[in-house]
Amino acid sequence: MATKVSDYVLQRLREWDVDHVFSYAGDGINGLLAAWGRADNNPKFVQARHEEMAAFEAVGYAKFSGKVGVCAATSGPGAIHLLNGLYDAKLDHVPVVAIVGQTNRSAMGGSYQQEVDLLSLYKDVASDFCEMVTVPEQLPNVLDRAMRTAYAKRTVTAVIIPADVQELEYTPPTHAFKMVPSSLGLSSYAPAPAPKDVERAAEVLNSGEKVAILVGQGARGARAEVERLADLLGAGVAKALLGKDAFPDDLPYVTGSIGLLGTRPSYEMMQECDTLLVIGSSFPYSQFLPEFDQARAVQIDIDPFMIGLRYPFEVNLVGDARATLEALIPRLKRKKHGAWRKKIEKDTARWWEVMQRRAAVDADPVNPEYVVHALDALLPDNVMLAADSGSAANWYARHLRMRGEMRGSLSGTLATMGPGVPYVIGAKFAHPGRPALAIVGDGAMQMNGLAELITVAKYWQEWEDPRLIVAVLNNQDLNQVTWEMRAMSGAPQFLPSQALPDVPYADFARTIGLEGVRVEKPGDVESAWHRALGADRPFVIDFRTDPAVPPIPPHATLDQIEAAALSLLKGDSDKTAVVRQGFKAKVQEMLPGRRRESGPGGEQGPAGK
Repeated sequence: MATKVSDYVLQRLREWDVDHVFSYAGDGINGLLAAWGRADNNPKFVQARHEEMAAFEAVGYAKFSGKVGVCAATSGPGAIHLLNGLYDAKLDHVPVVAIVGQTNRSAMGGSYQQEVDLLSLYKDVASDFCEMVTVPEQLPNVLDRAMRTAYAKRTVTAVIIPADVQELEYTPPTHAFKMVPSSLGLSSYAPAPAPKDVERAAEVLNSGEKVAILVGQGARGARAEVERLADLLGAGVAKALLGKDAFPDDLPYVTGSIGLLGTRPSYEMMQECDTLLVIGSSFPYSQFLPEFDQARAVQIDIDPFMIGLRYPFEVNLVGDARATLEALIPRLKRKKHGAWRKKIEKDTARWWEVMQRRAAVDADPVNPEYVVHALDALLPDNVMLAADSGSAANWYARHLRMRGEMRGSLSGTLATMGPGVPYVIGAKFAHPGRPALAIVGDGAMQMNGLAELITVAKYWQEWEDPRLIVAVLNNQDLNQVTWEMRAMSGAPQFLPSQALPDVPYADFARTIGLEGVRVEKPGDVESAWHRALGADRPFVIDFRTDPAVPPIPPHATLDQIEAAALSLLKGDSDKTAVVRQGFKAKVQEMLPGRRRESGPGGEQGPAGK
């Protein structure tokens, strides 16, 4: 039997070591679907409930495996549905290849059913490489370049294959004019900057007395080098949210996350340092970095297009984080671990005490901070974590401490709602022997998480470790936006846009063969976590949490917190009683010692760190 184009596509994917393709069927890829049947489902076709979820699952697979994630969709609406997940990959620098169908070549330009100009539609999201295959001889080169570009540039690429081309007999390019042969593979490489630039960086770092390090996901492969660096420089280490798992939190000088979802010690370290080293991060919020005339700064990044952003760096080193640090460390002079390092460690220890106190504050019915804080000590050292966008991301960022082989991620730059559940599905296909856990809000769960539980139910028995836990923070509110409205606009909750219906998430899970429980009392939180972590199948926990617990930014003053709280009085009648019965006292209990002040640079009480 002759090899068709569709057969060759799957063969080439196998040769690139692609073992899963996340997809949803449609007649624009019927040729590929038939080829999957002939190939005994190799690579494995993973059926999502929606093409956007297929893209998110490919992103999750890529984030947790380090390999290219591949997704496929039909022409027209299927290709359109992929876009949000593909933009998530592009903005977080994750390698993903999209294979999409198109109408027959004979119908193009005829305003035909499901005909969309996919080259124009994808030219931004797949700006590094997007091509349409119109003859079989294009195929090896187009597919190889899509894979190679995705790996090399950590980005999204797209291959468009019209339906009729999928059915053609495959013929390779010949040794002839205007034929483009191709070959497989991309060797690993670790670029390093020139020695003279490393010397300049060493001079800056050796001159500083108060060194702060900020690491992102680009530092994930350089954990040992960053630890040695911090020891040499007597530095503290803060982490961008995408780099939360790049460095462990059980080291006393690791201040945790930075930014709106960050910690107070990270904020203060940046306010007080005289030298800054950024490794593998494009953290965008410069207001959380030192003042521009305050610190000398060095950046290390493998991507020359992302170098020099966010801060007026004195030295910009383009190179792999590990290779660059290996060249830099021998040039550094050891600093005494004096008052600067001791302050960082003291502030960090105090912060975790404050987090414990915040988690212990009474709420109605359950404090969401307690839900996540109680999980921290129970997590297996090899767990794969995902958080959805919204207030769930706050508690993930502040209450979970990375250790061992833990991995974690979220939609860092696009900050889209909805990837929490599909991320952990992709993670489970990457590492079926490891537990996975997603923390999601009820908004994201209603948006698409519920449907993807069906995907979990379809595949979980194939996983060596069946544990996939979805924790739903069910506060019947689009809570992050509600608090943003209060804090930024002084506006009360606008119920028509913010209020959500109460859905029995755990009940739904049980109807499709999973397990689940609803938690409405603080005393039941830990036992629910123990049940889920010990379950023999995926588990959904429906936590009824209090929407009146504020995600307080690390630099917020008591006046700002109070203004947000008092906005609850403006027409938000169901929460009025909460404020009148001591909302401000609740905040004081969460952050004892924090004084009123005019701005983030004001005086702080000793326990308000």
